[in-house]
Amino acid sequence: MEAHTSGRPISRKRRREGSNGDAEEGERVLKLKRHTLGLSDPAPYADQLDSLEDKPYKRVSMDEAKRGTPSDRPVRVYADGIFDMFHSGHARALMQAKGLFPNTHLIVGVCSDELTHKLKGFTVMNEEERYDAVTHCRYVDEVVRNAPWTLTPEFLTKHRIDFVAHDDIPYSSAGSDDVYKHIKEAGMFAPTQRTEGISTSDIITRIVRDYDVYVRRNLQRGYTAKELNVSFINEKKYHLQEHVDKVKQKVRNVEEKSKEFVQKVEEKSIDLIQKWEEKSREFIGNFLQMFGPEGALKHMLKEGKGRMLQAISPHQSPSSSPTRERSPSPTFRLPFFTKTSPPASPFSQTKKCKAPL
Repeated sequence: MEAHTSGRPISRKRRREGSNGDAEEGERVLKLKRHTLGLSDPAPYADQLDSLEDKPYKRVSMDEAKRGTPSDRPVRVYADGIFDMFHSGHARALMQAKGLFPNTHLIVGVCSDELTHKLKGFTVMNEEERYDAVTHCRYVDEVVRNAPWTLTPEFLTKHRIDFVAHDDIPYSSAGSDDVYKHIKEAGMFAPTQRTEGISTSDIITRIVRDYDVYVRRNLQRGYTAKELNVSFINEKKYHLQEHVDKVKQKVRNVEEKSKEFVQKVEEKSIDLIQKWEEKSREFIGNFLQMFGPEGALKHMLKEGKGRMLQAISPHQSPSSSPTRERSPSPTFRLPFFTKTSPPASPFSQTKKCKAPL
């Protein structure tokens, strides 16, 4: 059956676990306008409202309900259940019930502890907690406490119920193959769809499967072993496991930090190697540019050699210029190197006088 809501289609499939609300590949994300849809007050209990017994009970047909009823005559849809550990599967079922018709007043019946423990089994939440949880669901308009297990004509008339909403899977209980069989035969049944992957039994199964984890969790949060019905030996065992896990976590933290350090060192070393390679290529290029076969040094040496040769060997005079005879350079003699005859001594002159004539 097609569901009706205020301007948006109802998705009856639960998102895949782990998606965190993110759209999967190929899924189109619909953006909604910002406006307040939530209610500020919880839904009232049926016994707190004015009685309807004095008003005539005339059901609307399915066609009338689909076309839309007057604002003062909403289609009264009833959905019942245990609603233990109220979760998104419950909320989605009530959302579908609320959206069955354009104008719907949703009445939700919640069974008591006595009836539930007798016919179905023990619950995690007591009846007051379950009643209160349902009143805070945004799709609920009215809550019936201590709801009956099987719907009688008297109960339907009392609450002026037009249709009963529930998933179409036969619900066998209290010696019946389907407790909604007579509702279906009367044409008052409006089927909804279950949300796969989430149920109260599934949640309890997770807790039972991971019992040790949750016991240790609550011990860590201050609950006593007596409150958790845990023996003295198991309490010490859980505390020991907690210390061991803390040590393991510290070791993992050290390993992660060491991995991060090694990774940073590797990144730095790779960066240094790349810089060294760049600098080495630059150095080799500069070296070859300076000292290579056609390097700047060779040109500098050639240019320097040419300048040296030019300085050592001056340009010769042109052959057409007249030659000049060079005058002999004057001889300079120092006084003490000049050869002069010594003066004649008197004795030598006497000898010369005594010589024979």
